Amino acid sequence: MTSRPAHTDPKPHRAVFSVTTLTQQFPEPAVVPAGALFVLVSDKGVAIRDGDIPQIYAEACPLPSNLATGLVEYLGHRGTVPCYAAELPEGAPVPEGRVISGVRELYGRIPDEDVAIAAFAVRIITSAKATRFCGRCGTATAPVFLERAKKCPACGLVVYPRISPAIIVLITRGEKILLARSPRFPAGMHSVIAGFVESGETLEHAVHREVKEEVGLVVKNLRYFASEPWPFPDSLMIGFVAQYAEGEIEIDDNEIISAGWFGRDNLPPLPAPMSISRALIDRWVDRGNMQS
Repeated sequence: MTSRPAHTDPKPHRAVFSVTTLTQQFPEPAVVPAGALFVLVSDKGVAIRDGDIPQIYAEACPLPSNLATGLVEYLGHRGTVPCYAAELPEGAPVPEGRVISGVRELYGRIPDEDVAIAAFAVRIITSAKATRFCGRCGTATAPVFLERAKKCPACGLVVYPRISPAIIVLITRGEKILLARSPRFPAGMHSVIAGFVESGETLEHAVHREVKEEVGLVVKNLRYFASEPWPFPDSLMIGFVAQYAEGEIEIDDNEIISAGWFGRDNLPPLPAPMSISRALIDRWVDRGNMQS
């Protein structure tokens, strides 16, 4: 394998789910201050005020007083305004004038930064629910106001929001790229190879392993492309471009049910534009050989 340094691209991938307008100020307020904004989280979505341009924010905590047990988690500040995620407990009514929307469905309807904040709110509430109790001794955890973490008052274990690194790689072979189909995809859709990084391995090793496992190929000349926090539920996608080296396509019939080489004139249905997988493909379509 020959690795190259990251390229300097005049148009780097713009990660839709990367929160750039929130600043995290610690210690966070011990009490929710007046004037805070709230994003109401329900399971995997958010409660929006619908309209031509949906609104994800509420200017007062939208949880009724009888739902005070719902989680309220600090997200950060938009300028001088603190923002919080508030959990709508399962089975609770949606506040009047609001409807539940998945985060993906908000793409293109609201500014990308608001999509990112909605995704972040869902991610933080999901993390808070998963860390209510210590994984070592079972005691209820308490917030750590000096950083984004929970701490066990009994054994001292500190836990942080989970981040699951995953690689995603576009493989080129001359004027074609490898696209594969997962059984989880919508009908006809193909994408690039991706998979989670395993404990103890490098990102580069994960690329080689996943490609070999899923489609039976060997690749070379790995090159970093970009990254994107993918909030479904807690992945960090690290994108690469690689060149085909050797081998014949042999699908694993588990993660992948079909794969093939595609040119620009015969591309199948592709992932949504908000994804780093689509950004990899679009950049190849626009620029040609991305290894040059």
